[in-house]
Amino acid sequence: APAVSLFAVADSAGLECGAAGKLLAARVITVVTWNVGTAMPPNDVTSLLHLNTGETNDVDMIAIGLQEVNSKINKRLKDALFTDQWSELFMDVLSPFHFILVSTVRMQGVILLVFAKYYHLPFLQDIQTDCTRTGLGGYWGNKGGVSVRLCIFGHMVCFLNCHLPAHLEKAEQRKEDFATILHMQQFEGPVANGILDHDLVFWFGDLNFRIESLDICFVKYAIDSNVLSQLWEKDQLNIAKSTWPVLRGFQEGPLNFPPTFKFDVGTNKYDSSAKKRKPAWTDRILWKIKPPSKGLGTGGHRPSQGVLSVSQLCYCSHMEYTVSDHKPVAAIFAVQFASKVDKPLVEIYVADEWSRPEQAVVRYKMAVGFHRSSWDWIGLYRVGFRHPKDYVSYVWARSVSGLQVIFSEESLPKGNGEYILGYYSNTSSSIAGVTEPFQISLPRSEEGSSSTDSSGSSSEEDDSTLVLLAPKSRSPSPGKMKRHRSRSPSLAKFQGLILRPSSWDRGTSRSPSPQSRCSLPRNIPTIHLPQEEPGSLARADPRNLGLLPALRLEMIDQALGRRQESADQGYYSCWRMSPTSPPGCGSSPKERHSPQELDRQSCPMGR
Repeated sequence: APAVSLFAVADSAGLECGAAGKLLAARVITVVTWNVGTAMPPNDVTSLLHLNTGETNDVDMIAIGLQEVNSKINKRLKDALFTDQWSELFMDVLSPFHFILVSTVRMQGVILLVFAKYYHLPFLQDIQTDCTRTGLGGYWGNKGGVSVRLCIFGHMVCFLNCHLPAHLEKAEQRKEDFATILHMQQFEGPVANGILDHDLVFWFGDLNFRIESLDICFVKYAIDSNVLSQLWEKDQLNIAKSTWPVLRGFQEGPLNFPPTFKFDVGTNKYDSSAKKRKPAWTDRILWKIKPPSKGLGTGGHRPSQGVLSVSQLCYCSHMEYTVSDHKPVAAIFAVQFASKVDKPLVEIYVADEWSRPEQAVVRYKMAVGFHRSSWDWIGLYRVGFRHPKDYVSYVWARSVSGLQVIFSEESLPKGNGEYILGYYSNTSSSIAGVTEPFQISLPRSEEGSSSTDSSGSSSEEDDSTLVLLAPKSRSPSPGKMKRHRSRSPSLAKFQGLILRPSSWDRGTSRSPSPQSRCSLPRNIPTIHLPQEEPGSLARADPRNLGLLPALRLEMIDQALGRRQESADQGYYSCWRMSPTSPPGCGSSPKERHSPQELDRQSCPMGR
């Protein structure tokens, strides 16, 4: 069953409060794995994501693991400038259904994307990513694993996408690589440092396990005759579940779909080449629930409490996709979380409609124990936004509980539309509070009409932006370096030969939302934030989320035969700050950086 939401009755002031009063029930999580074989994305992935079944409103989160995404040098350079085409596709398809990209991590051709409904964002905390190379003895990232871990409604959950060694005879190597990934990947914090320390682990990907003993003729006969059970007992992963200690506790649904590898590209016909590879279930989705602990966890902290159970609702392949020699596999889970978290860390209060600029007043209050930062900010998002940095405008949030901020008239979108406010926590790199959708209906001036597109988003971008961004491309900004680590068993020996990849913490009608309406807190002081001057470091459009550090710009400029712009460009000087300088060092309040510029300063590739 989908989650049940409780709505408070609005008071006479007509104000609404974000994400409060939840009654937690089963949450529906969809997991998808697909070896795309370096192919271009198809035009439509709605059936793969089960978006055309009428059950989309019941799904709360979606995790998508891809393998063998094209990672040739020229393609990687383009993906460094813009979001890769696969991530763009999934964001474009999911955003109309109110899914937001929570986090993403990439290691060469292995990509993991995690999405969630926007009103769940305040309950997704402690988001971290990691990756481990196992190809070529740990020196190459064509094989290995990438992970996103996060706290969901008070429970620690880890999504692990792996691409393990191929070929029938490499079963032991697959076991060793999986053990290496589990050993190498470590996360920061007092609890759930290792993958198996999490309350719930989803393990999926191109695991490359094959069918032993049986010859290809019998395998194809069993497939054609739909007697797949005769193949299960010879499946290497099924055998390993009962013999490998590292797989103890992992569960998987029945393989009631045909083997997903290997097909002739563009068809549903198994390999007809001279190699005639034997069909196999290489693409798998498993899960593991951590046994309950009676004592204290790591660091003296009590582990997640309450009942957590998982039921698999669907486990299937999608034969309609033929761009790769693999078929994608999807699984849908109902995860029962305990009723532990019922209020967001930040509650935001806003009027039902902004029809005049003076109504753009935002009040908020923070929960006790919330780790606030002077670099927190409140973003204004159009309904259907794609990730936390895809805002229309923002204001800095003061680090004192119970304050009020005001959006300037210049920062407000003109015309009619539905919008959401979100409080972004710089400490946790996540949204800590959101509102319900509300209306903004401000008159368009003659000048404003020419600079505003039909969707209501501003198109005033300076010429330098057009060089760096693809049309309609809004890729997430680089996240903090500590949020993403690349681990390899061979790094200790040849540290100088390994380049650490940069981290990209990338994440209509009125939609139902579990946020409730609350009365406005009284006696909250007003703070008028100073506006940033056009010539300051913050002059760069905050929507230019794909801007890169100067090191990359210089390389690209040389490749394109362009001369570097003069140093008086505000964002150039921002990127060239000393890597040891703290954000905003030596800046006056009017020279404060935008949220994207703070991320660029901490990007590893900018160092």
